[in-house]
Amino acid sequence: MESKILAFIAFLYVAIVVSHAALPSEEYWNSMLPNTPMPKALKDLLQPTPEWVEDKSGLGGVSVNSNNASVSVGSGGVSVNTTRHNGTHVNVGGPGGGITVGTHNRNGKPIYVRVSPSSDPFMTLRFTEPTNRQKFLPRRAAASIPFSSAELPEIYRELSVGPGSGEAEAIAKTVRECEDAAKEEREVTLCATSLEAMVDFAASVVGTTDARAVSTEAESAERMEYLIEGVRRMGGGKAVAACHKEEYAYAVFYCHKTDDTVAYRVSLVGSGGVRARAVAVCHRDTSGWNPEHLAFKVLRVKPGSVPVCHYLPEDHVVWVSKN
Repeated sequence: MESKILAFIAFLYVAIVVSHAALPSEEYWNSMLPNTPMPKALKDLLQPTPEWVEDKSGLGGVSVNSNNASVSVGSGGVSVNTTRHNGTHVNVGGPGGGITVGTHNRNGKPIYVRVSPSSDPFMTLRFTEPTNRQKFLPRRAAASIPFSSAELPEIYRELSVGPGSGEAEAIAKTVRECEDAAKEEREVTLCATSLEAMVDFAASVVGTTDARAVSTEAESAERMEYLIEGVRRMGGGKAVAACHKEEYAYAVFYCHKTDDTVAYRVSLVGSGGVRARAVAVCHRDTSGWNPEHLAFKVLRVKPGSVPVCHYLPEDHVVWVSKN
């Protein structure tokens, strides 16, 4: 499989192209989104190398610590690769104040930590670097590999993955979740198997000349005290698209359009002037969520009564309007 992918990459980079779909990923981005910076979360996945086949590690995330309570979301054994209605949430405020972190482990069991409010304006945070470093494949290469539960045996053969292995289980889970998401009636969704597919989805949701991608970025992965320096709303009230990195043999993102979600850029300053620029989203209408959702239990509220907000890990991307 590795030689097949490399052959495709070599072909794409030397071929004379006559359409956007045949351009290398970065050139396609520039042609579709001129003068639009690419966030680090995507830029780090651009260079297709043989390592993408071997890198089967877990996903990264955010660690939060206030006073003597802490939680790690990501590489410590908690999966954050499916941040959907049942995914990871960091809720600030709510009844009683404080911070609530909620997630599910790989077996679906809910995990949460309640951190009591403090008079100290500082919060100890750790933004861990993403460990799910699988690279993007060019669109043509990705399109040549099956991506459906009916073709799982062929997927395993193409990717040289042993049936029954942990890798096979993760692949099957992601494929089935993507198929389930495609049936979702409340949201427009897509599992993007290439950067080009993600750009096309964002352009259809936000607008070709109006789309901007943002992600959480931190200058340090060390645990330190941060102070919230500012919060800025993004997108001007228009539709938002969010793309979440999935666990797969190459880069796959679950993307969905949300009309009732507001995105914010949160500026944080830490020890010695170290800065972090986090992305937070608030779901304004939760009336359609499962009443048994962890967020409602932790916050002691009912569906539709209050917005639910959470930060996004560094390997997730939000698409908003520039204006």
